[in-house]
Amino acid sequence: MGIHGGDVYRNYVDIDFSTNVNPLGMPDAVRAALYKAIQTCGRYPDIQSEKLRKAVSKLLAVPEDDLLFGNGASELFMAIVHGIKVKKAVIPVPSFYGYEYAAKAVESKIIYYEMNKKNGFCLTDDCYRVLTDDVDVLFIANPNNPIGNLLSREAVKSLLRYCRDKGIYVVLDECFIEFCGNHFSMLSETEEFDNLILVRAFTKIFSIPGVRLGYLLCKNQSLRTKIASQLPEWNLSCFAQEAGCICAEQTEYVIKTVEYTRKERNFLEDGLKRKGFQVFPSMANFIMIYSESPLYESLLEKGILIRDCRNFRGLGRGFYRIAVKSRKENELLLENM
Repeated sequence: MGIHGGDVYRNYVDIDFSTNVNPLGMPDAVRAALYKAIQTCGRYPDIQSEKLRKAVSKLLAVPEDDLLFGNGASELFMAIVHGIKVKKAVIPVPSFYGYEYAAKAVESKIIYYEMNKKNGFCLTDDCYRVLTDDVDVLFIANPNNPIGNLLSREAVKSLLRYCRDKGIYVVLDECFIEFCGNHFSMLSETEEFDNLILVRAFTKIFSIPGVRLGYLLCKNQSLRTKIASQLPEWNLSCFAQEAGCICAEQTEYVIKTVEYTRKERNFLEDGLKRKGFQVFPSMANFIMIYSESPLYESLLEKGILIRDCRNFRGLGRGFYRIAVKSRKENELLLENM
């Protein structure tokens, strides 16, 4: 069993519920952009990603200079820890393994703050006790993966203020925030907090995990320079740049996605509850459940792949994450459970 979902290469899979990408699939305009990019493969991609930088700057209404782009969010997490030279990091768990992977790469001491099942694996004020003066970085995901729960804007702002006073950088992973509605984002707070590094990706919302495209937003110029120095030259392919420019224009598609995901998530949650599974509330495009029966193995025999969460730190046997997909696929999953 791998660290991440989506291992369709070592399993026979008809339907993949283990990766959390947009149930509407890749927009047609983005697909066309990827075909168009084939014509540019004979030359180096733009080392400054100028067109993409302008497109995302316009979309988010932020200065171009505040943006850094990466070969997926994962590359940016690695550049962050190397740029800051993190000696001590705090990671609330369960959460995305990529933070731990990056912190270990710089031999950082990692403090795992364990969220518990009793309060639905939500981050509480108790986490402040581990945010001591010697901490360099706090990693948080909003919404959190694999739970799907969402911190309020006030809760995040409170954390940012506290960490700023302690000299702690906050890496805020918003890779799934578009599924919740952008009004939950801390995008508008980057001006106020120079300790905030906001990370996002095109992967999930535009259903292009194979393209590899992420970005970070940070107002702190000296910090941004340190992070940028850890990124390879030409780290964005011509495919990523062409696709990203078109993704930045897909505002109607994102609006449609939020409503579609909400409707299908509710349908899936209701169906899972009726079958007797414990369902954890989610605002994202995935749902975590608990089951006493070995769901992963039994579904895989039927060609359906879900995410077994036992290797998420802070979880264990019986926890599973299920992506929200189309109505037909969601019905098929429920029939087979």
